[in-house]
Amino acid sequence: MSKKIHTEEMDRLMRGILTLESLEECYAFFEDLCTVKELQSLGQRFEVASMLHRGMTYNDVAEATGASSTTISRVSHSLNYGNNGYSTVLDKAD
Repeated sequence: MSKKIHTEEMDRLMRGILTLESLEECYAFFEDLCTVKELQSLGQRFEVASMLHRGMTYNDVAEATGASSTTISRVSHSLNYGNNGYSTVLDKAD
């Protein structure tokens, strides 16, 4: 994890997220925590990651999600050179 965000406050947030036990609890928490736009952006990035993880092309991902080439490139970079966060979740969710 990046040292810039690895703080006591973030540890508390992450531990809090780990206590959520249902989809309904997740929606309630994240709707309180984030704006609609932030949640939509997170959802789009996760969908981009999922599609890239499955081997889809940038063009196919852009067409299906409406994501910008910058967003797709950043997500791809995280998939290839990041902390394996996307892959860990995607492998568990599939």
